[in-house]
Amino acid sequence: MTTTTPPSCRKPQISIIGSLNIDFVTATPRCPGPGETLTATSLTVSAGGKGGNQAVACGRSSFTSPTTQDVSVNMIGAVGAGDPYYTTLLQPALEKSGVDTTSIEQSTVAQTGSATIIVEEAIGGENRILVVPGANHAGMLSSVENILTALKSQPKPDIVVLQGEIPRTTTLDLLKYFNDTSIEDRAKVVFNPAPVFPEGIPLSALQGTAVLIMNETEVVQMARSIEGLPIGDVVESDDLQPEGLAPRFHELAGVDIVLITLGAKGVYFSTKSGRTGIVAGVKVAKVVDTTAAGDTFVGYFATAVARFLATGQSLEAFDDDVEDAVSTANAAAAMCVQTRGAMQSIPFAYDME
Repeated sequence: MTTTTPPSCRKPQISIIGSLNIDFVTATPRCPGPGETLTATSLTVSAGGKGGNQAVACGRSSFTSPTTQDVSVNMIGAVGAGDPYYTTLLQPALEKSGVDTTSIEQSTVAQTGSATIIVEEAIGGENRILVVPGANHAGMLSSVENILTALKSQPKPDIVVLQGEIPRTTTLDLLKYFNDTSIEDRAKVVFNPAPVFPEGIPLSALQGTAVLIMNETEVVQMARSIEGLPIGDVVESDDLQPEGLAPRFHELAGVDIVLITLGAKGVYFSTKSGRTGIVAGVKVAKVVDTTAAGDTFVGYFATAVARFLATGQSLEAFDDDVEDAVSTANAAAAMCVQTRGAMQSIPFAYDME
């Protein structure tokens, strides 16, 4: 694939630090009860992991045509050494999506992470997921120093994308490193705290995060786990009041942009300068599989921010573009849910036209 650099700015750079998994996806009319055996519809084995999915989403969202990629994307992660699933599934899926895999460690101390995903057809493709962390919690990903060394072998990123599928201590240290406001030229963090660590995220680590992206469940979990972010009597997602929660992340954690995805209801966005709104949900003919929809949204939005920052403008000036970026990311996620699988369901930008 050939690449071109936008004439008005340098080429944007994104580094994704996160998990790589092999997904074992079983489609079934419904989930079995205790002690019950059911005949399922199908089993597929595919590339996944939230980090890998978000890397693919960043890569695919940067292809303005089948031969033109305007953002450079690289993946920092780990797999088990000699794993045939890496060379036959994960690596090709990443590289065909425009992701540089040279900084992926092939670990001798752990197996490749895996996820068993049960997709219930009777309730609109909703999924249940069991994850075995494997190499995502060992070797390089348990050492911030090694991660930073790997990053130095790549072009300096405009954006670093983080999730919750690598060790909590690593994630917290990375947040503190990149959110250090005393260093002007450090990459901005796009943080998707999924799954939310049971112990939560300290305010000190979250302080200064550029973009915080959460779904309805995650925003409640995050608010409950951070002192000073009251949520009142919010228990169920139907009771969620994003306009009351989002400002607290700005005020107490200094987060620049807060995005709360609301499923079919759309996406609530809020910026530190006070710009807010809701982008309506995109209606689709049939929801087949929601796996990777959130990761698609994260990747598309992160790419939009990276393009903007590469022009030399500050993140504060992104207020005028935030709604359009959310709309595009939301549309991409809507395309994703109409296809089975994780990485393979993420659309290329040129297919969004």
